[in-house]
Amino acid sequence: MAEQKPVKIMETVLRDAHQSLIATRMPTEMMLPIVEKMDKIGYHAVECWGGATFDASLRFLKEDPWDRLRKLRDGFKNTKLQMLFRGQNILGYRPYADDVVDSFVEKSIANGIDIIRIFDCLNDLRNLQEAVNATNKVKKQEGRGHAQVALSYTLGDAYTLEYWTDMAKKIEEMGADSICIKDMAGLLVPYKASELITAMKSVTKLPIQLHTHYTSGVASMTYLKAVEAGVDVIDCAISPFAMGTSQPATEVMVETFKGTPYDTGYDQNLLAEIADYFRPYRDECLASGLLNPKVMGVDIKTLLYQVPGGMLSNMVSQLKEQNAEDKYYDVLKEIPQVRKDLGEPPLVTPSSQIVGTQAVFNVLMGERYKMATKETKAVLRGEYGQTVKPMSQEVIDKVIPGEKRITCRPADLLENEMDKLESEMKEWKQQDEDVLSYALFPQVATDFFKYRQAQQEKVDMSVADTKNQAYPV
Repeated sequence: MAEQKPVKIMETVLRDAHQSLIATRMPTEMMLPIVEKMDKIGYHAVECWGGATFDASLRFLKEDPWDRLRKLRDGFKNTKLQMLFRGQNILGYRPYADDVVDSFVEKSIANGIDIIRIFDCLNDLRNLQEAVNATNKVKKQEGRGHAQVALSYTLGDAYTLEYWTDMAKKIEEMGADSICIKDMAGLLVPYKASELITAMKSVTKLPIQLHTHYTSGVASMTYLKAVEAGVDVIDCAISPFAMGTSQPATEVMVETFKGTPYDTGYDQNLLAEIADYFRPYRDECLASGLLNPKVMGVDIKTLLYQVPGGMLSNMVSQLKEQNAEDKYYDVLKEIPQVRKDLGEPPLVTPSSQIVGTQAVFNVLMGERYKMATKETKAVLRGEYGQTVKPMSQEVIDKVIPGEKRITCRPADLLENEMDKLESEMKEWKQQDEDVLSYALFPQVATDFFKYRQAQQEKVDMSVADTKNQAYPV
């Protein structure tokens, strides 16, 4: 009898699945009624926070993201909750001082997060160290908290098996609890996955988790080969919110490994009930146009051009605005060149947008780097961190001639900011967490605080609008 090694599954329906398919618009009230059933499955974890959920909750849903987390924590009695954290950028778009990172980690765990998946768009481990340290500090004091470091998977000369195994060793030395291979564009093909997992398993004892998207159509097969090679956890989404730009379907992977040494032991009948719950909501999203059928298909161009789906659609709309759709293939050819000039970064938020926009400019201007975006300049200065390969000296001289470049960890240049942030927003503060919401999205959070105050002051409990969850706290 082969040794039993059940594969674990992390469920993404409450975070990445709806972020990928319906722009992170699933409200908390849609999530809560199914939590009790989800809690019985035995998932390794449920991803329910971080990424774009924070911004979308405040901006579009008029919800407090911290409140969502607390409600989910109340409901999930037996299941670990996981979030996605952009290293020194936390959940925002700029690097924050260490005291903000520390405070955010502490409050995330205090409000119910168990596992923090931390990544950086350049795979610069220096931008992840503070979040790992902060998680480990809470773990030491309270026995809760797990720091998972995610490597943004990408292709290119620099990204050899030796690069990935070297990174795995460094992550173990950093004090992380586990490693995730984060394949945001669906570039990892089945046999390469097998090779990658085998190589990484040979150099580290840390558990390895694999995250991919179905964009290029190979993700289920990639998971199959990865599991056979010894991967510990795979990220899946319940079927109504699976496939397309989301993850492979949970039930399909459970069925695939049934009766093998990798059998999850999950109850398909219970999973079917969870799928039944989400299906009408999916139909509603299709009917309203929130779910575009285009994102449900396979886009093999992802593999041909090694460009994430979101980056391609961004580029197409930029060309459309300039009446230059005929330049599509020129821009596709230009992307690898710009990426090389900027030190061959992985193409993930925000590096994908920076490279794509600069490629569009280069083609439309008819001269490379005649005009550079402020983000391109920031990358060249080293404001985002260190790239795997050196950046083009010729491009540096043309775009930021004579400017001083940053060689240290960018956050080393930042002063502590929590006190300053708190004094700026104190009139709105009702909980410590509000300071952090303001730190990440000052304008959006302030608008939300005003909305919240209006709800609290105008609503009498006897006439509370419970349908829209508008009532005094």
